Amino acid sequence: MQAQLTQTPAPFPRNPEPAESSLPSLRLTTQPPRELGWTAPVRQEKFLLGGELKTWTGKTDPVVSPLQIDGENVVLGTVPSLGREEALAAVAAAHEAYYGASATWPIASQEQRIACTETFLSKMREVRNEVVKRIVWEIGKSIADAEKEFDRTIEYVERTIDELRQLNREQALVQEEGVAAHVTRSPRGVCLCMGPFNYPLNETFATLFPALLMGNTAIIKPPKQGVLLYEPLLKAFQESFPPGVVNTVYGDGKEIITPIMESGKVDSLAFIGSDRVADIVSGQHPEPHRLHKVLGLGAKNPGVICKDADLDKTVSEVVKGALSYNGQRCTALKILFVEREIAPAFIDRLKEEVDGLKRGMPWESGVKITPVAEPNKTEWLNQLIEDALEHGATLENPNRTDESESLFAPQILSGVSPECRLYREEQFGPIIPIVVVDSAEEALRYQATSRVGQQISLFGQDPERLAMMALQLQRFVGRVNINTQCQRGPDTLPFGGKKSAAQGTLSIRDALLEFSVPSVISGKIGDESATLSLKGN
Repeated sequence: MQAQLTQTPAPFPRNPEPAESSLPSLRLTTQPPRELGWTAPVRQEKFLLGGELKTWTGKTDPVVSPLQIDGENVVLGTVPSLGREEALAAVAAAHEAYYGASATWPIASQEQRIACTETFLSKMREVRNEVVKRIVWEIGKSIADAEKEFDRTIEYVERTIDELRQLNREQALVQEEGVAAHVTRSPRGVCLCMGPFNYPLNETFATLFPALLMGNTAIIKPPKQGVLLYEPLLKAFQESFPPGVVNTVYGDGKEIITPIMESGKVDSLAFIGSDRVADIVSGQHPEPHRLHKVLGLGAKNPGVICKDADLDKTVSEVVKGALSYNGQRCTALKILFVEREIAPAFIDRLKEEVDGLKRGMPWESGVKITPVAEPNKTEWLNQLIEDALEHGATLENPNRTDESESLFAPQILSGVSPECRLYREEQFGPIIPIVVVDSAEEALRYQATSRVGQQISLFGQDPERLAMMALQLQRFVGRVNINTQCQRGPDTLPFGGKKSAAQGTLSIRDALLEFSVPSVISGKIGDESATLSLKGN
């Protein structure tokens, strides 16, 4: 049986009193609506291993919300902190479900896999409200954005199913040089899926389900923030897929990921996070040359504002691009290059728009800026700002202050120079660095020397100039956006990057291709047995 949530109402569990900040603080006192209330901590005891929901009685890790009530943190619950033994058992279960003599999943028909996936989606819909609630509390995402993440994830998997059927329709019997061959796609093997905290459901499932639908087996390692939301889904996984096809592990990465990778039983790594961690994890594989990697890594996406840009439209796109979900998105605009002629008007308009954004708790109506998800993140963001000021940058909206230890008011910094950490470091938060330039083409040199190359946005009204810049920039980034913010969607478009921004490409179709390889069954033309065998595939 799945671990049940405690129903008895209890006071909000508290962490020890946080240290007082030297900055002015307006403590948030807004209480959540009844349907979002967190009455008692969730003590997760279960994890999925080899088709069984195992009960964990060992060490646990606390899950603390970034949301504060009356200035105090809320302890949401605990999750298992598994060890080496459980980690090795999980990878062994996934390995047996793929390579074992009695393995059924990798040789199941397309429609059998689809049926299992649709069963899961049906069960997933039943716990929508609970999962959305946990997204809100665990990572501070607004109710609207949390609901969007859940619904978009369902839609993504459904569209992946449609695309899989289309791929199958495109397969054909090839006859050439006396050989008849059936070319199809076959799975890669065991996949380790490690998603990020900012889209803990969507980004994880965007690799997990293409992998599963192609016949791979999987181990899921949820992110540290956004971990409890998987608990309501464990039973759905157990009841929807054959034993060992889906397994979950929880705990410290060094304790559980290291033995999983060192076992050599992982064939594909789907990871979203920093390139430093990606290198560590992949480097632990005893045969790294055969480890297939699908990686979403760092980004420092520039926005380039030409002197003829439409200010109203540009500022609107820049604010959405830089500050949606507090800038905690890999596709966020993270530095702006503004031509000098338009800079004063642009900055004034930007300040007006940013200062009008409502800050508060995720359940407040119209809220745009919510508490950041990572512990101690506001302290680190302030360090970036202090460094920029020391190197000559100007804080354009100095009246903005933190309102809690985790709610960080958006900051606009102009005069950011190459000496500033913000010039190159990815802030992953609500800071907008501005570099005033004589020519927008200076952004080309910036992108050419950047160690990451995910996306860039160009804003202007000269079609020829924009086209020339886009042509030049395609060498350096995976996507050039014209008069619109950087973004992942629509999901039919390839999503990837260059340099250290990504490895592999994701779209609804590309993801299916990433987690499979071409496979050939062939025979001589005229051989009756071979012909009948080919028709059966």
